[in-house]
Amino acid sequence: MTSKQVSRAPFAFDALLDRWSTRREAGPVRYDEDQKLWQVADHRGVTAVLADPATYSSDFSGLVPTQEDFEAFRRGNFVGMDPPAHRTLRTLVSQAFTPRVVAGLEPRIEAITRELLDAVADHDRFDLADALAYPLPIIVIAELMGVPVSDRGMFQDWATTLFAGDGIGESLDMADVEQALDSIAPTVREMNGYFLDHIRQQRKDPGDGLIGRLLAAEVDGTRLADEEIVGFVALLLVAGHITTTALLGNAVVTFDQYPEAAALLRAEPGRLPDAIEEVLRWLPPFPELGRRTTRDVELAGRTIPANSVVMANLATANRDAGRFADPDVFDVTRSPNPHLTFGHGIHFCFGAPLARLEARIALRQLMDRFSALAIPCRDEVELQNPAVIVSVRRLPVEVQRR
Repeated sequence: MTSKQVSRAPFAFDALLDRWSTRREAGPVRYDEDQKLWQVADHRGVTAVLADPATYSSDFSGLVPTQEDFEAFRRGNFVGMDPPAHRTLRTLVSQAFTPRVVAGLEPRIEAITRELLDAVADHDRFDLADALAYPLPIIVIAELMGVPVSDRGMFQDWATTLFAGDGIGESLDMADVEQALDSIAPTVREMNGYFLDHIRQQRKDPGDGLIGRLLAAEVDGTRLADEEIVGFVALLLVAGHITTTALLGNAVVTFDQYPEAAALLRAEPGRLPDAIEEVLRWLPPFPELGRRTTRDVELAGRTIPANSVVMANLATANRDAGRFADPDVFDVTRSPNPHLTFGHGIHFCFGAPLARLEARIALRQLMDRFSALAIPCRDEVELQNPAVIVSVRRLPVEVQRR
């Protein structure tokens, strides 16, 4: 068994991989005439964009369509903020969502995963997305927020609606974006109202859960407003849930394509954390991050004008031969693995430790419980809209128990 996992069966993600390869070969920085934006494809360039929020802003106010319900969501969503507002809000939230809090979730995540897999214990075939990848992070986040068990299904329905991507194509047509925002606005309105009511109830009787800690967080006399907490918990629900869902599904798909990788992990399960990082490099759930230039800036010999849209392509940066040895080889022993899937700089993904923990626990239990796990018919696998997220929607698998 070599460390290089090169044997591969064809699959639907292949078209996406080919597209990323074409973009990478087009050069490190280029202007995309069709989309009217700048594409940054190399690891150095993407890192530079993400590390400089003063030049490459995350605030797209005035450049994208506005919608009342999304404006309410944005108040606590620091993903679309620049310093100093970003720093203040993230510091406040960090007091409640600490590494210790995430680490303390491990026993409960173990138990939830067992319960979900117990529910399909007598099935030789089941949809892994429905059985595990979707419900696991939803339950974890719902419990973190003290949400009633009866409301968990509603959480999943919200996330499904928000990431359906109906009508959104790769061209970044603003008319399509505006139509998509209008179509999901009722869902965002329902989410905002639900969380605001939940937070107001918690303010009357704060518990020791995440909401209670967010209410108590304070920096230099500043506390979070109810609407800011709404934005953060909605972000945690949506981004935190769907990232883990995508990572789990993408891992199972990729291990099925590369059976040598799956065999190595079963023989040496201690390699699982490195394998998870390689899956993240290989199939980033959100392969692009948009930024807006605040001034004229030179990057890789090209001058990008002020107020331009810049697309930092994480997927192509993750395959930069100048940063990764054998970048087009899926290698579960790759270490170190400086992929940019969770971003870089001040906007590094807040939920990355939770997604990694959930994926490690879930994949380990799948390997421990089943002596074999395979995708019997790849035509039955349904993908999400890759213009929104790289993930599976349906993932039928066949298993053999130990």
